[in-house]
Amino acid sequence: MSDPTRFLVVLDADSTLIRNEVIELIAEEAGRGPEVAAATEAAMRGEVDFATSLRARVETLAGVPVVALERVRGRVEPTPGAAELIAAVHERGGVVGVVSGGFHEILDDIAPALGVDLWRANRLAVSGDALTGQVSGPIVDAEGKAATLAAWAEDHGIPRARTVAIGDGANDLVMMSLAGLGLAFNAKPLVRAEADLVIGPVDLREVIPLLP
Repeated sequence: MSDPTRFLVVLDADSTLIRNEVIELIAEEAGRGPEVAAATEAAMRGEVDFATSLRARVETLAGVPVVALERVRGRVEPTPGAAELIAAVHERGGVVGVVSGGFHEILDDIAPALGVDLWRANRLAVSGDALTGQVSGPIVDAEGKAATLAAWAEDHGIPRARTVAIGDGANDLVMMSLAGLGLAFNAKPLVRAEADLVIGPVDLREVIPLLP
């Protein structure tokens, strides 16, 4: 674990590891897609507090049957190059983590299928066979993402300088500034302006030449 060649790559999930915004897919199941999509866009641009916005969006999901999540999982599409990037990190002795303002209910299926080593996300509260419209436990916000990256690096004996953070939204900026290299990917203008580097094509293979 102390091998100095090891490094950590941490990705955001929605619109980074995967092409979708999962909360929007769930909202479509509830027939509330447009309002949730607009709120998501504002949060990602940094116009509203992420945790406040997430709670408000999740409230609109109250009553959605849990079985609808299986349909959502079937609609999720990995971003082009995701599997190749993860394989390249592993070939070089690195570790891949995903930290998301989205939901474990979806990420627990996607992350292991893609070969991700570590992941953390929010959890949706359930009563009976339906969503309650609440988030269960602390919300994974910008500070939570950064703290997770720091904890994973420490757990694996990886210096902060050998960490890479990849994200698209305003809630990724703290994590990106903490990492040795912060990459804006498929990103909003605010994130592009503050990142160390901007990846233009929406293809995660573009990150491979930048690996430590």
